[in-house]
Amino acid sequence: MSIFNVFSLMGGIAMFLYGMDMMGKALEQTAGNKLQGILSKMTSSPIKGLLLGLVVTAVIQSSGATTVMAVGFVNSGLMQLHQAIGVIMGANIGTTVTGWLLSLSGLEGDNFLTQMLNPNAWSPILGFIGIWMYMLGKDRKRGVGKIMMGFAILMAGMNTMSTSMSPLAGEEWFMDLFLAFSNPLFGVLAGAVLTAILQSSSASVGILQALSSTGAVTYSAAVPIIMGQNIGTTVTALISSAGANKNAKRTAFVHLYFNVIGTIIFLCGFYGLHALLQFPFFNNQINTFGIAIVHTVFNVVTTAILLPFNRVLERLSIMTVPDSKADAPEQHSLLDERLLSTPSVAVNRAMLTGGDMAEICRVSLLQAMSITHKWDDALAEEILHKEDAVDHYEDVLGTYLVKLGNKHLSREDNRTVNKLLQTIGDFERISDHAVNLLEAAKEIKEKDIRFSKEALSDLAVLESALQDIVNRTVDAYQQNDLYAAGKIEPLEEVVDGLVREVKTRHIARLQAGTCTIEYGFVLDDLLTDYERIADHCSNIAVAMIEVAEDKFDTHEYLNNIKNGSSVKFEERYEKYRDRYAFPTEAASNG
Repeated sequence: MSIFNVFSLMGGIAMFLYGMDMMGKALEQTAGNKLQGILSKMTSSPIKGLLLGLVVTAVIQSSGATTVMAVGFVNSGLMQLHQAIGVIMGANIGTTVTGWLLSLSGLEGDNFLTQMLNPNAWSPILGFIGIWMYMLGKDRKRGVGKIMMGFAILMAGMNTMSTSMSPLAGEEWFMDLFLAFSNPLFGVLAGAVLTAILQSSSASVGILQALSSTGAVTYSAAVPIIMGQNIGTTVTALISSAGANKNAKRTAFVHLYFNVIGTIIFLCGFYGLHALLQFPFFNNQINTFGIAIVHTVFNVVTTAILLPFNRVLERLSIMTVPDSKADAPEQHSLLDERLLSTPSVAVNRAMLTGGDMAEICRVSLLQAMSITHKWDDALAEEILHKEDAVDHYEDVLGTYLVKLGNKHLSREDNRTVNKLLQTIGDFERISDHAVNLLEAAKEIKEKDIRFSKEALSDLAVLESALQDIVNRTVDAYQQNDLYAAGKIEPLEEVVDGLVREVKTRHIARLQAGTCTIEYGFVLDDLLTDYERIADHCSNIAVAMIEVAEDKFDTHEYLNNIKNGSSVKFEERYEKYRDRYAFPTEAASNG
């Protein structure tokens, strides 16, 4: 084997790993929303968890990534330890899909059908189509194009590795090396080290399949190496669990114990049966199909054996990372940075967290409006706690979104990040105004300010409209409902008009001597907060619409809909204006 063969081998490995990474990330991005939906359905059933892990890993082509996600979900409190066990087992089965795809390269035959089943025949065409889809297509087509290119590059790398390693077939030292790997201990160690370095069992299995083309790899050597590859893939999760809470660390150890125990059981069974039955294939050369079969059989068999003992694995992990009386209550992070390795999932988590933040703002505001009419010490304390929580959400979300912005995101995910960046500040300000209302309520209580019947009637109309706009805004935001968001601006205009009318009616009552100056100061504070809350609702709705349309000129949008160019705006405005009209008797008394 010459130095040029070594250069070709290095290039082949580089192309193979790059193609696998490119294909995996493109698959994840293209499957984005579906993947998020699958992952959002956390289940307590081990069987359903297993299927979940299998599907997700088959989609993103990485059991390590799935396990890291499981660690992140446990750390965030979204998944319990026992739920994660099934997902981890399923991930091990899902990762075998790559091996089967690569095994097709070993197909040989003269007929056209057999030749076309070999990826080496059609992957160049796939890459050609992929590059044109990537260059000329948009959104999903670009994603599909990247998947095609990734697979073509992966297969080219696989071919290059196989070709560059073919001279090794005649090297005596190379044959001796794989003879040494027939020792289970050496084989397991070699597979574990290789996978730990590559951080991907799929990649290490692919390299082993390329090595099989030399004819030096036997079943006796391949079996322990494949077992070691499954152990090596646990390193990724173990590293990612550093700094996580106890249950997240336990999740990583479950992954380790599952593969170590599975390896011990499988090797004992394999070599025990060989001692009794003398497998005829034991010292035979293994091909790409044989490697895929061994990899699949190991993962399916060990899963079938250990799935009923998932609670035993859980107890082992708890013994490894035990509870302590001195431990503080388990803290869950709002957004786990481990999820950043899978951007589409991280974006979805950020959106859900933004929805939680919006919900806290909604409840806080409604509580604050209530307390202006009837003081409650416990409720006042709760409003202040919610303000602290919203501030924390804004800080955590803002930092997380900046980190997400540095990732390669799909167009849809990028829109979601932009929407969050443009809206979380408005929600935080709504929470601030809730505290302002609390201060006004405190002043009303301390000064024993009593509103007239007419004033209360006016405020009831305004507050109903304000509650409506806040509820509509939060609902539209959480559901990403652009149609509902389009109804916010006309309602905001109505709220502005109501604020002006309340002021006018108060002045009339003041002149008539039915209201006090002191009440006027408090009323002005309330009206200012109400108006600004509606403004922030408008900002949120407009941001949703503008981001969805890839536009960022808010002023232009508002000018267009308010200057008579939108018939729907006028219709909705009139509808809301009629709904939130002041009682005629109040006007006559004013």
